[in-house]
Amino acid sequence: MENLNVINKMRELIKKVDDLNYHYYTLDDPKVSDSEYDKIYYELKRLEDENNLVLPNSPTTRVGGEVLSKFEKHTHIAPLYSLDKAQSFEGLKVWHERNLKQIEALNASGENLPSPQYVIELKFDGLTINLTYENGELKMAATRGNGLIGEEILPQVKTIYSIPLEVEYKGTMEIQGEGLMPLKALERYNETHEEPLKNARNAAAGALRNLDPAVTRERHLTAFFYNVSYIEGREFKDDVEMKNFLRQNKFRVNSENKLCSTLEEVYEEIDKIGNTRNSLEVLIDGVTIKINDMKTRRLLGFTNKFPRWAIAYKFEAEEVSTRLLEVIWNVGRTSKVTPTAILEPVDIGGVTIQRATLNNYDDIVRKKLRINGNVLLRRSNDVIPEILGALPTDEETYEIEKPIHCPSCGTELFQDGVHIFCPNTLSCVPQLVSRLTHFASRDAMNIEGLSEKTVEKLLNELDIREISQIYELKYEDLINLEGFKEKKSKNLLNAIENSKTIKLPNFIYALGIGNVGIKTAYDLAKHYGNFESLREAKYEELVEVGDIGPITAEEIVEFFHDEHIKKPIDKLLSLGVKPEYEVLNIENSFFNDKKVVLTGALSMPRKDLEEILIKKGAKITSSVSKNTDYVIAGEAAGSKYNKAVELNIDIIREDELKDLLGGEYEA
Repeated sequence: MENLNVINKMRELIKKVDDLNYHYYTLDDPKVSDSEYDKIYYELKRLEDENNLVLPNSPTTRVGGEVLSKFEKHTHIAPLYSLDKAQSFEGLKVWHERNLKQIEALNASGENLPSPQYVIELKFDGLTINLTYENGELKMAATRGNGLIGEEILPQVKTIYSIPLEVEYKGTMEIQGEGLMPLKALERYNETHEEPLKNARNAAAGALRNLDPAVTRERHLTAFFYNVSYIEGREFKDDVEMKNFLRQNKFRVNSENKLCSTLEEVYEEIDKIGNTRNSLEVLIDGVTIKINDMKTRRLLGFTNKFPRWAIAYKFEAEEVSTRLLEVIWNVGRTSKVTPTAILEPVDIGGVTIQRATLNNYDDIVRKKLRINGNVLLRRSNDVIPEILGALPTDEETYEIEKPIHCPSCGTELFQDGVHIFCPNTLSCVPQLVSRLTHFASRDAMNIEGLSEKTVEKLLNELDIREISQIYELKYEDLINLEGFKEKKSKNLLNAIENSKTIKLPNFIYALGIGNVGIKTAYDLAKHYGNFESLREAKYEELVEVGDIGPITAEEIVEFFHDEHIKKPIDKLLSLGVKPEYEVLNIENSFFNDKKVVLTGALSMPRKDLEEILIKKGAKITSSVSKNTDYVIAGEAAGSKYNKAVELNIDIIREDELKDLLGGEYEA
């Protein structure tokens, strides 16, 4: 009965969170503050953690799961057709007149079809996604593929908050839409990441076809829906009714849909959209024109490739030519040296473009770019313009040389794959500025006043070359710096001193280990309990922690075994930096040094049980593998229990657990 009460409470919280997500992500009309939302969301998360139970439609499943080893194939219920294209209004007229003739012929044979009305929609420039719902729940998501068979991308699609996990309609149905990266999301991403994304189109497609759902989630995608290709137990009279059905079931449907009765109205709407497309929140590359009446669609049917009742009108891409003046190379916090093209200023759609990002030196060679040469540049609503390739020129051009030495510190560079790196992580100024700024940030050491501007000043005027040196700063060092008076100097020194006592997760994050964000840092701190244990962690242990995969595990091991990193960390600790952690008195017990997985609904809150087991010497892991020693199973144990049986791992029931823990566990 208690378990049923918990499930009912979860369902109530899920309903609340879904409604808040719908208003925030789909309607763009938030109902509550962020803090109020967090309170409801984390109450649900607490119940799930305590009971080791997650309902299939829980919004907590949106955060991204395990990294996939490969994409599985998926066969669509109904074929997904592409659209024929018209390059001009004349092409649209030919298509329209063909429709009129076919409708006239059908009516002459006894049908009663109306004069065609056309639905005009935005033609989104992202990745087509196909959703399958059964009994009101999202069961599958797939790419379009060849129209008949796509690839399963359900974990990736679940990270898009505007996509409902549960809908009102209970019949089986397939829904089509477009996964997109909003331009503001692209801009924010590029402001905070070392390697910028070139454009929103590639960013969305790359995110949805990435084997790691965490990458998808990080790009904050959205999705618009426009078609129901298959539905059980229902028919639609026209496209307008179908769109209303999608809205009623809380799908995001773009408001830029227009019903036109004449070809002239179609032309006007296309011109209107063409004039305003640069102000849209997402990329489009044209419009689609579809006959509104569903009966007419069925009777007109399909060619081998396209529906006869729909067509796409594509806008010309905004492409211009300009001259490549220079390529400059920059080094960032991760040591990667990346090229930027400096261009002769050129106007595209009212925006003056002077710079364009290049991926790497291989990209330069592949596109045959040369200094003083002409290049073809495209900016189609993208934040970062893209150089498509070289154009002929009569001017003398010069080879773009691959850098041999770091543009900042002069250290000899090395290449790994297609990327070039500066190995001088200790004294290369741009790397130091980025690393120190990250080290001082709020989620890291939280040193208020140590901004990027201040870090640059410390490097340039006090010759700071290692992170540990900030803990050796004195009042006399700061007071003579421009802009530093008594109060500012003392405040910064106090902030540095206060940061010495730091929580272990924040210290781990501050170190800047590759692929270790603040969540992973918390998982590592919880698992290892102290910094020294983490420093000695083995690869085999790390892949069992939280959501850490093979790549991150290798990064962590390599980081702590790098002699250039060991010494600066030792110096930080010797200067009084003390990562805080709870010292556990490990008892000599049955669970000492055993890897344990908890599953199912247990009588004791999961966190409390984990604390007891950790004090008994157990190592709690989140997934069952051949290295697991015991699985503790409560009621409704699911896939973890099944895997334990499959691997012949010992399973401990609650009544057994009580005896093993000497009465500390009350089942």
